[in-house]
Amino acid sequence: MGVKEQVEILTNKAMDGSLSLEQALDERLNIINCSPDDIKRFIKAHPPASRMAPGIKDLITSLQARGKAIYLISGGFRELTLPIAAYLGIPKENVFANRMNWQWDDETGMPTRLVGFDMSEPTAHNQGKPQAIARIRQRNPYNTVVMIGDGITDLEAVQTTGGADLFIGSGVVVERPAVAREADWYVYDYNDLLRTMQRYSVAMVGSGAWACAAVRMIAQNTQVDDAADEFVDDVRMWVYEEDFEGKKLTEVINTTHVNPKYFPEFDLGPNVVAVPNIVDAVADADLIVFCAPHQFMHNICKQLVGKIKPGAMAISLTKGMRVRPEGPQLISQMVRRLLGIDCCVLMGANIATDIGREQLSEAVIGYDNLDAAQLFQKIFQRPYFRVSLLPDPVGAEMCGTLKNIVALGAGMVDGLGLGPNSKAAVIRQGLVEMRAFSKALYPSVRDDTFMECCGIGDLVATCYGGRNRLVACEWTKAQLAGKPRTFEDLEAELLKGQKLQGVLTSNEVQEILKMRGWEGQYPLFTTVNRIINGYLPPKYAVDFVAGAKYHIRRPGTEDEEIVPSRPKRPAGAGGVATASMHAA
Repeated sequence: MGVKEQVEILTNKAMDGSLSLEQALDERLNIINCSPDDIKRFIKAHPPASRMAPGIKDLITSLQARGKAIYLISGGFRELTLPIAAYLGIPKENVFANRMNWQWDDETGMPTRLVGFDMSEPTAHNQGKPQAIARIRQRNPYNTVVMIGDGITDLEAVQTTGGADLFIGSGVVVERPAVAREADWYVYDYNDLLRTMQRYSVAMVGSGAWACAAVRMIAQNTQVDDAADEFVDDVRMWVYEEDFEGKKLTEVINTTHVNPKYFPEFDLGPNVVAVPNIVDAVADADLIVFCAPHQFMHNICKQLVGKIKPGAMAISLTKGMRVRPEGPQLISQMVRRLLGIDCCVLMGANIATDIGREQLSEAVIGYDNLDAAQLFQKIFQRPYFRVSLLPDPVGAEMCGTLKNIVALGAGMVDGLGLGPNSKAAVIRQGLVEMRAFSKALYPSVRDDTFMECCGIGDLVATCYGGRNRLVACEWTKAQLAGKPRTFEDLEAELLKGQKLQGVLTSNEVQEILKMRGWEGQYPLFTTVNRIINGYLPPKYAVDFVAGAKYHIRRPGTEDEEIVPSRPKRPAGAGGVATASMHAA
């Protein structure tokens, strides 16, 4: 508009505190004395892109990609500020600036002459920017508000109660010594801020099929070249070192990007780095993913005590619990207690090979810390893997733990050659007992958690396609054929090094039921446990109510057979379970 130098002088006086904001606005308006057409011509002649400080657009884009809300608070005029906000992707409702007041033509209904500015805007006054921030805080419960600016009025925003929490002074356009002296941090290049934004390093503890499927998704996400650039590309994966065809397994994985023993069909990605030392694997990791068999987790955690980066966060994909005299302990609880870090859980219908084939799957992240959950959601979410957030970590983890017991029962039904009606009855009863047991131990568990993918979804998938179902089916067939085999033998033969979780979990849960006198209240859990330990034949998988009513005299007593709790045994129940059953 031909008055740039005059306006700049007034702006600098307002920004260094030598002129009140109200007076500066008045004098600027008198100098500008523009019409709406003047504003349009100015914006056309000086588009927003030509007025950007180097690096500011990239900085704002990256912050927005990380989910940070950006506001523009200006002592300038809204009519000139809105095009800049639009260019930067800042919503107009996030803009605080002074509105021009116009004289309107009665005949045309159009603005014709500038007559002043709207004094009701907070930015029209000194201390206006802290007021704008106070309004922002009223609307949104932000934990932290950071102000970036180059003037005294920007500095005021952090010096006033209710204002910003941190002030970053900018010398990119103009350096003001008074602002530089008082700033919490002072920069001369916005790229300095961009470079110092945290990038999270991810480590995987575990290298089985599910761990490999999970780390493959993580590696795909960390390698994405996006505006947020929030994660370090490489993902370190702890691999229990063993030989594979004459070579170290870690060497094979790092050379071929495939885990030939546990996940042979799938490329993990060039940015997955196999590490044989667990401490080295998690060193400097900000996000730690635990995905190891639950019976090994206590020893794993003990190895990592004092070795975790301060401020690190964890998520457990492990399904199981540890039984202690003082009560059960979930894996996430173990991680929190031993390592002193927050631990979310990821649970769902997650058959590893299906995820490796990128077939539609879903999971929930159970959390206490929403910020941590949102970070983990970013590293797992894929077009084929849907992740939702659930504020019930205990409920989600209990679902993932208990479904393996039900899957054993479902596998027995398959091994007996029975149809879908029988299997559905076992699954339904299993869901009932999962919910009841979870709420008995943890009353705060939510009912609707069992209808999530971590509940009914995971239960159905495991009862039809999981390893526990498979092994229980083959175990039952061997029993019926008169050639009984142990679960250990079948695990080694069918799972190729993977661990069977259901048998151990069943024994752990049954120990709790016995200690608390709850065996009769959970007939399916109790009957499945008696079958796998040789006290009942597999046919009781579909007669679990009767199976749970028997009183068992343990091996080593005078009589090792099963004795009914009622005076008379049901027909056909006599002579059940002696030496051959115990040997199985």
